[in-house]
Amino acid sequence: MAAAVSSIVFDDIFTISAIDKEGKKFDRVSRLYAHSKNYDMDLTLDYNVELFPLQKDQNFALALASSLARGGPSKTDGAADDDTERDVWRPDGKGSRGLEDEYDYVMYGKIYKFDSESGEIVTAYISFGGLLMSLTGSSRHMTSIVLGDPVYLLMRK
Repeated sequence: MAAAVSSIVFDDIFTISAIDKEGKKFDRVSRLYAHSKNYDMDLTLDYNVELFPLQKDQNFALALASSLARGGPSKTDGAADDDTERDVWRPDGKGSRGLEDEYDYVMYGKIYKFDSESGEIVTAYISFGGLLMSLTGSSRHMTSIVLGDPVYLLMRK
């Protein structure tokens, strides 16, 4: 039996340094600016304030995952991947329980741009249906974040 592979591609604790510092543009959406404790990363993130209220100086955990399935996607059969992913989250509660159960706020998006600023420092840009995110820091902490890949953002307080 093969060892389980984690679907988490990035995970850290962030502290919010500012919210809406350029002014609030939408009623239900704010833009937060935060810095991570473990990997020295900078985060800018648009999020729904009604679903996940946050305040300046608050800490939160953020993870990026390639799948909501626990243990990561299987590589044995393409059809199994589709069935597993489709049943992980269902509004009727009949699907298997996935990573979303461990978090308070989840979004699904795509990595649409990856910039190399100065050698070791890179920025990944992700769109979650128009809510945007940028994550900047050492490339060694973002080796599993791949341009064009779909990704889940998971957050908890």
